[in-house]
Amino acid sequence: MALSRSFFDRPTLDVARDLIGTRLIHDVRGVRTSGIIVEVEAYIGEDDPACHAAAGLTPRTAKLYGPPGLAYVYINYGIHYLLNAVTEAEGRPAAVLIRALVPDAGQATMRRRRGLTGADTLAGEAALCRGPGNLGRAMGITLRQNGVDLCGGSRLTIEEGPGPPGPVAWGPRIGLRVGAETPWRCYVEGHPAVSASR
Repeated sequence: MALSRSFFDRPTLDVARDLIGTRLIHDVRGVRTSGIIVEVEAYIGEDDPACHAAAGLTPRTAKLYGPPGLAYVYINYGIHYLLNAVTEAEGRPAAVLIRALVPDAGQATMRRRRGLTGADTLAGEAALCRGPGNLGRAMGITLRQNGVDLCGGSRLTIEEGPGPPGPVAWGPRIGLRVGAETPWRCYVEGHPAVSASR
């Protein structure tokens, strides 16, 4: 069952914690890929220098200000499509970046999308969706998913899952120029699919 609108219409850090252990699903032309979320990062409001809303309401950031439970997808470094779930009440820009999954369906499709072969050292399942760029590619995320409803009614959904596959921890966000010290990254501690801290 897809997560409800009210699940996302809450404080972003609560949503981030509760997304750990849920299942992200994407059906593309009848091919399903899915995985259990094990790492996320929160971005909250115009006062967060790492949040896109720090620039205010623009055509690019409009989805951040929209209803909770929508997808906010953007391109990073011109090549990676990153998936976020919009949180909090409409007009309050915030979102949770989905950073890593443990694949549980469609692994062969994920490998093909990422250009991996059996000989690749990255062919292990733990690495397929480690990091938001790899996740987006493996799951077939593009700008076409920007603004879709993650609460059902689209081919991209977040559903209830089995729960966290280990203890959950918080730490600084990673890969940022500003706001990296803010401890708004939530993850399954010690899990091989989680990004390495730098």
